[in-house]
Amino acid sequence: MKFDKEDLQWAASQGLISVEQADALWKALSERNSERPQFNFANVAFYFGALIVISAMTWFMTLAWESFGGGGIFLLASVYALCFVLTGRDMWFRQNLKIPGGLLFTIAVSMAPLVIYGLQRWTGFWTQGDPGTYRDFYSWVKGSWFLMELGTIIAGLIALKFVRFPFLTAPIAFSLYFMSMDITPILFGEANFNWKQRLLVSMWFGIACLIVAYLVDIRTRRRDGDFAFWLYLFGLLAFWFGLSFTGDSNELQKFIYCLINLGLIVLSVLLKRKVFIIFGAIGVFAYLGHLAQSVFQDAVLFPVALTVVGLCIIYLGILYEQNSRAIERFFERIIPESLRQILPRD
Repeated sequence: MKFDKEDLQWAASQGLISVEQADALWKALSERNSERPQFNFANVAFYFGALIVISAMTWFMTLAWESFGGGGIFLLASVYALCFVLTGRDMWFRQNLKIPGGLLFTIAVSMAPLVIYGLQRWTGFWTQGDPGTYRDFYSWVKGSWFLMELGTIIAGLIALKFVRFPFLTAPIAFSLYFMSMDITPILFGEANFNWKQRLLVSMWFGIACLIVAYLVDIRTRRRDGDFAFWLYLFGLLAFWFGLSFTGDSNELQKFIYCLINLGLIVLSVLLKRKVFIIFGAIGVFAYLGHLAQSVFQDAVLFPVALTVVGLCIIYLGILYEQNSRAIERFFERIIPESLRQILPRD
């Protein structure tokens, strides 16, 4: 439940609390939440600036950097990362500027692929041959990128040990997503893997990432920061795309695919994660589109049946809204305590 100062003022007008208590409570809550990201100009500027810096050192890296050679890239990127760490440490620990300080640490972690690339280019050490320029890291699947992704994950975990800043999980999750693709050539050989094998690896890697996200979710409190969001997002990307593009299948397999996506929608309720319902809904609509174009393309009543189903779902939503507390108490009675303990809580 979210509320603002007007809600407290309403409670005071109803005699539930005094005006003095409302003001004191709002002041205390404002001070307690001062370090959390909020949608205001300052925080938008912080995150927007950080994303520009990260983009400049990743996606928008120009070929001119290659002129420095491996050693030059390694030294320059290391100096940049060190400056970000030192400035971020000063802001985080001394000036108590948690958000800009945490973002500087995140920028430093995002520099890890470039640092490792420069070192590998300098030493000539590649796991599966020279992968090309650094810009290719973001567009080509190659096993030689693996150490860059692994190094970024390790750097992010080290940073999280000292700085509890949720956005630090973003470069970790991003690297895990890339690793789900780049590990395929290592497992099956540079030239021996096919598209189906890549999707299979991506799907299972996504499942592993989702399990890690769930473990993080139940061990952290979301009020202290959402440390699992990015792991859920990139885990779902790897799993869902691997599942959705596995190739031709029969109608039974397509129906099972629809059931899996319905399961994602159910998980969105159990885990209190909206990202699951987004992917689940896309999968269900894709299956319904398949039925409309392939199975029931000549059936006049198919759109009518879908309309009825949609209206029934809306009606069920209305019933749930009207009886939500009774339904929640019912499930609290039938769900074992051991199961309730392993579900994330707000």
